[in-house]
Amino acid sequence: MSVIARNNVTVRGEGRRAMVFAHGFGCDQNMWRHVTPAFEQDYKVVLFDHVGCGKSDLGAYENAKYSSLAGYAADIVQIGQALDITGGVFVAHSVSAMIGILASIDAPDLFSELVLIGPSPRYINEEGYEGGFTREQIEELLEFLDDNHMGWSAAMGPVIMGNPDRPELSEELVNSFCRTDPDIAKAFARVTFLSDNRADLPRCQARALVIQSKQDVIAQQGVGEYVRDHLPNGEMIVINATGHCPNLSAPAQVISAIKAFV
Repeated sequence: MSVIARNNVTVRGEGRRAMVFAHGFGCDQNMWRHVTPAFEQDYKVVLFDHVGCGKSDLGAYENAKYSSLAGYAADIVQIGQALDITGGVFVAHSVSAMIGILASIDAPDLFSELVLIGPSPRYINEEGYEGGFTREQIEELLEFLDDNHMGWSAAMGPVIMGNPDRPELSEELVNSFCRTDPDIAKAFARVTFLSDNRADLPRCQARALVIQSKQDVIAQQGVGEYVRDHLPNGEMIVINATGHCPNLSAPAQVISAIKAFV
């Protein structure tokens, strides 16, 4: 199966330069629907689903390959090669930020700019680094997911989304989590929340913009600042948004930040 079919790649837009959008954990390319139309006139907009998510080929999921974020990064490189992308823009949400950084290191000509929305190179605190969670908290979160995928989705969706005054946003995220294959979701969550990509940040030479919500319980502002400060060509903007998914809750601000950067 081609990488285009495997990752459910869709291409639209009138521009020549590629802008690739990568979704976060438990989501799919539909999460970008409020953002991508703003770029279709000037860019070749590329959307895809990580293997195991959305309408990707679930049969292509391999435990060994996807036991680290490097497996997902390899898919990004393959998509870029299949579409002859050079000097593109990679727009990544959440865990896809580190996936994009790994892809950029492996294939430096692929992307000139990275836009990293709510990135975290490590979620677990340790001496001298505040990732936002203790190891015990992460282990409890993963055990909850292992024991009750649907219950975890219902409980965590509103926490991750924030914006309690807009319950339709949380409902969309919960439904997205629930649609994900439970076994794949558990494996992807473990890879996401136990990863440590801090040493990779200085190796990424692309220009990079961190888009940080002013309130985000998953990737707090100090984490965004850490990413900015350890990327050789990093900068950061704090947008007036709450929650971990501003691509859904504050798309106009995300669009404005991207346009100002690229």
